[in-house]
Amino acid sequence: MRIAMIGSGYVGLVSGACLADFGHEVTCIDKDVKKIAALENGEIPIFEPGLDALVATNVAARRLSFTTDLSGPVAAADVVFIAVGTPSRRGDGHADLSYVYGAAREIAGAVDGFTVVVTKSTVPVGTGDEVERIIREANPKADVAVVSNPEFLREGAAIADFKRPDRIVVGLEDDRAREVMTEVYRPLYLNQNPLLFTARRTSELIKYAANAFLAMKITFINEIADLCEKVGANVQEVARGIGLDNRIGSKFLHAGPGYGGSCFPKDTLALVKTAQDHDSPVRLIETTVAINDARKRAMARKVVAACGGDVRGRTVAVLGLTFKPNTDDMREAPSISIIQALQDGGALIRAYDPEGMEAAEGMLDNVTYGESAYDVATGADVLVIVTEWDAFRALDFKRLREVMNTPVLVDLRNVYRREQVAKYGFHYVSVGRPAEDILKPIGQAAE
Repeated sequence: MRIAMIGSGYVGLVSGACLADFGHEVTCIDKDVKKIAALENGEIPIFEPGLDALVATNVAARRLSFTTDLSGPVAAADVVFIAVGTPSRRGDGHADLSYVYGAAREIAGAVDGFTVVVTKSTVPVGTGDEVERIIREANPKADVAVVSNPEFLREGAAIADFKRPDRIVVGLEDDRAREVMTEVYRPLYLNQNPLLFTARRTSELIKYAANAFLAMKITFINEIADLCEKVGANVQEVARGIGLDNRIGSKFLHAGPGYGGSCFPKDTLALVKTAQDHDSPVRLIETTVAINDARKRAMARKVVAACGGDVRGRTVAVLGLTFKPNTDDMREAPSISIIQALQDGGALIRAYDPEGMEAAEGMLDNVTYGESAYDVATGADVLVIVTEWDAFRALDFKRLREVMNTPVLVDLRNVYRREQVAKYGFHYVSVGRPAEDILKPIGQAAE
C-alpha cells in the first residue's frame, strides 16, 4: 500500500520505518527542511535503538522516502497518517491541536480518490470528528474516511512495540476503512496480534485512559515507597508481592523520582482538562498529576538530607538526565526539577548522560557536563543516580571512593543494595527501603 506519514518526529519516523519494513511504500513528510535533509543523508534526528539501521535498510530498498512536499505523496496515498505533535497548550494544559488541524487542511487540498486519513497523534476525544469536519469543509468533494489509530510505543523499545504489539486499536465510523486498516496491519494480524476495532471516540479515549492508568500505577508505588521508609518496609519486596497478583501485574511498579517524558505528563493533564470540560472530573488523575509534580523536587530534598541538610557550595554529580534509559528525550525529565531544586539550595552540578546532554544544555543552566560517570564524580560531595542507564549498573565503587570528596550515593532508581556499596565506605540512600538504608548523617558512613 502507498502510505503518507505527515510528521517525521518520534512517532512518525518509527511508524513510517516499521510500515515500510512490512513492505508498504511509505513517504515521511515534514516541514522542517533541515530534518528532511538530514534524514535523506542517513542522519537520524532522535536516539532510538535500531532505528538507524531500519531506516537505512528501507531507504535502500526504496520503500521509505522523505520530503517536505505534502501534495504529491498525499494525492498518491491509500492511507495518510497524521503523526504531528500535540504538546500541552500554554496557559490551560489542553492538548494543542493546531498541528493536527493544520495537517487536516493541507490533506483536504491534496487528497485524490478514496483515502483513509488516520490520526496517529495522541488527541482528545472528538478530535477525529473535527478533522473530518475540517476536511469536508475545505474540500466538499473529498472522499475520505477518518480513523483513530493511537500509538503505544515506549521510547527505547519502540520498534519492538510496533512489530510485536499488545494490541492494535482502530477507531472508525466508515466501514470502508476497516478493510484498508486490516491490510495496513496484515503482517501483524497474521501473527495473531489483536486488531481491536472500535468507534472512533472510544479509540481516542483508550490511549488517554491507558497512559493515565500507568501514570497512576507509578504514582501509587512512589507513595507506598514513602510509607515504606517511615515504617521500615522494603518497597521492592512490596512491589514484587503485589505484582505477582495477576490482577495487578509487576510492570510500572518501580519506585523512583516520578514519571516524565513526552506522553504521561501531557496526556494525564489533557485527560484532566477534557474531563473538566465535560463536567466529569477524574479526581484520581488530578491527584496523580499533583503528586508527581511534587515528587520530583522531593527527591532533591532527599539529596540535601543525605548531605547533612545543606548542599550550599557542595558539588553534586548527577548520573542520568533523560526521563528514562535508551532515549535522548529530556521532556519533563525528573532530572530537570531535581537539578533546579539543588541549584536553588546552592549546589554546584556536574552531570553525565550517555545520550541526553545535548538536549539538556538547552534546558538547564550552569551545569558542567562530563565524559563519564567517573569524570563528573571527581571532586564531588555526593553522587546521584537519576536515570538507570545500563552504564550505571556496574560502577567501580573503589574507583569512585578514590575520586570523590565524600563517599555518598543517592540512588533514586534502587539500582544497588546498601551492602553492595557500604563495603567501599559509601553512605547509601535509596527510595522506599528500610530505615537503616536511608538518611544517616554523612559522619556515620561505613569505613
